[in-house]
Amino acid sequence: MKICVTSEGKTLDSRVDPRFGRCRNFIFFDTKTGDFEAQENTNAQFQGGAGIQSAQLVASNQVKAVLTGDVGPNAFQTLQAAGIVVFTGAAGSVKEAIEKYKKGGFTAVSGPSVVSHSGKQEMKK
Repeated sequence: MKICVTSEGKTLDSRVDPRFGRCRNFIFFDTKTGDFEAQENTNAQFQGGAGIQSAQLVASNQVKAVLTGDVGPNAFQTLQAAGIVVFTGAAGSVKEAIEKYKKGGFTAVSGPSVVSHSGKQEMKK
């Protein structure tokens, strides 16, 4: 089964990025083979709609689950509509989050864990 983990880097030793829509990278991991692919999240730079665009990118990679720190309402709705199960509260390394997932250490969420635009950086004056 293919899962997605939000990541600050492009390896399994990278830290989990706590943001979904504006995470730096996505790690697409196959739980059967252990193969993975890192993809930069180019949607993080958008002024608006980053959550939806990121969720669509993840859905286009045919994943069944997402592991992340937090997920906003627009991203959650888009992932849910695509049939993707969302797990929040992921922390530590990507590898640690995957191991916790494999052991059943996460509980799927039934809604967003943060309000809209929570991951947006404040504009500097």
